Amino acid sequence: MTILDRLTGLAFPAAVLRRAIQLADSGKAAEAFPLMAKAARAGIVDAEYRVARCYLEGAGVPPSRMEGARWLLRAANHGSADAQALLAALYVTGLVTAEADGKGPSEHLFKPDSPGKPDFTAAFDFATKAAEAGSATGQAILGYMLTSGPASMRDVDAAHRWYEKSAAAGCAEGCLGFALSLARRGKRENRVRIAEEVRRAADAGLPTATYLLAVLTEHGLGVASDMAAAAQLYRAAAEKGLPSAQFRLGLALIDGALVGQDVAAGEAWMRRAALAGNIEAAYMLGDRYAKTQRPDFAEAANWYRRAAEAGHQAAARALASLYLTGNGVAEDVEEGARWLRSSANGGNQQAQTDLANLILGGAGEPDDGASVAGWFEAAASSGDLIAAFNLGLCFAKGVGVRQDEGQAAHWLRRAAEGVAEAQYMYARLLQDGRGVAADPTQARVWFARAADAGVLDARVALAEMLLNGRGGMPEPEAAMQLFEQAAADGHAGAMFAIGALYGAGHGLPVDQAAAQKWYAAAAGRGHSQAQFMLGRYLLKGLAGECDPAAARLWLERAAAHGISEAADELGAAGTAAP
Repeated sequence: MTILDRLTGLAFPAAVLRRAIQLADSGKAAEAFPLMAKAARAGIVDAEYRVARCYLEGAGVPPSRMEGARWLLRAANHGSADAQALLAALYVTGLVTAEADGKGPSEHLFKPDSPGKPDFTAAFDFATKAAEAGSATGQAILGYMLTSGPASMRDVDAAHRWYEKSAAAGCAEGCLGFALSLARRGKRENRVRIAEEVRRAADAGLPTATYLLAVLTEHGLGVASDMAAAAQLYRAAAEKGLPSAQFRLGLALIDGALVGQDVAAGEAWMRRAALAGNIEAAYMLGDRYAKTQRPDFAEAANWYRRAAEAGHQAAARALASLYLTGNGVAEDVEEGARWLRSSANGGNQQAQTDLANLILGGAGEPDDGASVAGWFEAAASSGDLIAAFNLGLCFAKGVGVRQDEGQAAHWLRRAAEGVAEAQYMYARLLQDGRGVAADPTQARVWFARAADAGVLDARVALAEMLLNGRGGMPEPEAAMQLFEQAAADGHAGAMFAIGALYGAGHGLPVDQAAAQKWYAAAAGRGHSQAQFMLGRYLLKGLAGECDPAAARLWLERAAAHGISEAADELGAAGTAAP
């Protein structure tokens, strides 16, 4: 500061401010700030506002949000509309907070430089003053609060009027707010005006407006559809750091929908969006790593976790799946259940079903059962057939509710109208007379419906009824066809049944070699009764092949599964283990 500057400051604060502005405009912020502070301490409102901006922006002085807010408050209370508007913006974003001390906001109660919760009450007071004084920025901020503030503060018609005034004055935020307000009114004739206002905001440099203009251009809303132009706009907004634009640009490059396909560049933009907080981008990256031809489950888990921790329900379910299977992370049923619970509590029905299956299998926490039953009951009562099926399972197994086969039958019957597994389970109840009067005829009908829908166990159950003539006329040929279909799909019980049919000649020529072949197929899939029969065949050479060592192996396996006849066979043959 020169001697002339010091002398001028003693008598002419306004001249000092002019000198400070000259220095600041010429890039000499450090020299300008002391002069600006002198003018501010002398009570010049514009100087108070400028000092506040210097502190907030770190221009010529170390940045301090607290000091900036203190000087803003002084300028705002002295009538500066610019200060009132900026202070309102800081309150809305939670960058400064004010607490009541009986006299309104206190300049001594600004918290340190860390974001807090929005203070809409303080913001509304200053935004109103700025708006009424003609500040276009204040009008835009007031419009935002009247649209998106607390419910008690909202007034969309008043917001529309303030946005319109702000837009008319050329404020970019006002143009964008006015466009969104017009869009909320849902009138097709407003589309061109909406696009015009969005373009004005985009031309002023607002990244969000640039992104929205890209959306309008992509879909031809109020402007001509132009994929190349839309891609350029998405890129412009992405390069300004807008995560939603980075995500959309990444997606477009990956699938080639707007521009030439460039998967590597698309994934790079997707990563930038995810790291900037776009949870959909993080989830999609997780999917890309998990579902490629050469999955990288560890990398997928990192992205799923980022999205899940931010509240993405599908990502939480996907992360749970990795923990439950041990892909990319150490297998951990409790951690898997925790993430399923998080997703399910957020309303993800697939996660609710997955968690229910875990609980039905004995995992989960004590309180989970009640939650699961509650979810399913609410959804089932509103007509959700999958929920009705799961609620039926809860009643059947006593998960979260008192075990009640009558209620199980009730809900399974509802679900059977559209859920194949429910058709099969309801048929089993009808067949056994559990929770409902025994009705073999209806059981056969429901087994048939489930079998037609592809339920393997239903095909086998229906085949048994057709073979035995239960619930209707015997149909051995149809039964054999069903057994063969199920066996071809890997059903061990069907394989055993075919072996038994060939061995005993029920409707078929006796063929012990074919019987042994089917017993061997079923035994290899762990069917204990087939293991016993295969052991007997090999021990006695019933199909022409005698192999005592192999027989002993299969009989021991069957005995280990509790087949007492296998142990007896071993003992009678003198081959039992000592």
